[in-house]
Amino acid sequence: MTHIFLVAAEDSGDAIGADVIDALRAADPSVVVSGIGGERMRARGASSDVDMSGLAVLGLVEGLIAFGRVKQAVEDAADVIAKADPDSVVLIDSWGFMWRLARTLDLRGVRAKRIKLIGPQVWATRPGRARVLAQWVDHLLCIHPFEQPFYVKWRLPTTVIGNPALHRLPKGDSIGFRQRHGIPVDAPVLGLLPGSRPAEMRRVAPTLFDAVGISLAAAPGARVICMAAPSVATEVERQVGEQPYPVIVVRDEAEKADAYAAMTVAIACSGTVTTELAVQGAAVVTGYRLGWITWGLLRAFLFKSRYSALVNVAVNRDVIPEFIQTRFRADLIAKSAIDRLSRPDVLRAQQEGQREAIRIMSGDGKSAAVVSAEAILKLS
Repeated sequence: MTHIFLVAAEDSGDAIGADVIDALRAADPSVVVSGIGGERMRARGASSDVDMSGLAVLGLVEGLIAFGRVKQAVEDAADVIAKADPDSVVLIDSWGFMWRLARTLDLRGVRAKRIKLIGPQVWATRPGRARVLAQWVDHLLCIHPFEQPFYVKWRLPTTVIGNPALHRLPKGDSIGFRQRHGIPVDAPVLGLLPGSRPAEMRRVAPTLFDAVGISLAAAPGARVICMAAPSVATEVERQVGEQPYPVIVVRDEAEKADAYAAMTVAIACSGTVTTELAVQGAAVVTGYRLGWITWGLLRAFLFKSRYSALVNVAVNRDVIPEFIQTRFRADLIAKSAIDRLSRPDVLRAQQEGQREAIRIMSGDGKSAAVVSAEAILKLS
């Protein structure tokens, strides 16, 4: 029997890992799956005693502070994997943690194939990471075809899987969600997606909450839905309790697709969620704020892409409004949201642009999880 071990270090990776586990078992019911991850992977029987909390960091200063924690988690994860002795180890997202784990496994002589699921965004920043990845992993499962040339010179085999966010959720039931939560069928709905990392709760979420408040002043009949990621749900609920406006908080993953489909406009922390929202038809307004040292280094030396939202990257134009760092202000974000709530032509134009991007990103229509599972089983 083939034994696959999956590792996820943060919430988004946990979601990807859960999808791949389902696809692995559908493709080969005899496969043995184990792993290290979050709630979703544990629900599928992939769990361990390794503590992955505190690893979802983003930024230079945060990375330095968390380095000791990362180093210990790498050693603990390597111990568990060596003992499990799987045929393959699938290292999901989380660049900084996963390349260190891949190196440790290699240096320890662990026999398992090392498969990286989703590579660093070398097309946007720090292309030298391609060389590092090629040194320590055997195969890369990447999202975009335009990533592959970065790895050819380093002789790292790659497989394009597509975007995991495109097929993760079923088509949402907007009407059913509204009925369950007492929202009139014709009431505009503002979505609030404040992030999934502790740092985002501090740097990003308060501004997004303020933007929603400003938007409601111009659209008093609108309702607010906030999707709380499991990793930060308690903090999200605390911040919701501080708002002067009512918020419907959704914590049940089973309601996620319906909640997204019910949203007219979604004010969201930049990340994978912007693609998930676009798939469900919500017009997305997104933003982000990094630490100033990290931001300065990115803008001066590292960041090459004009966009952060993959929907915009796909069509190479401003479909989703982005408010990053110096433009990350509640009033600017709210103005874009209000335009879409009050002007049907602006709303329709953005929704059509998002649909165009999704068509481009969808490729042959096979889900990323299915393509990943097929590749992993073939490599193992």
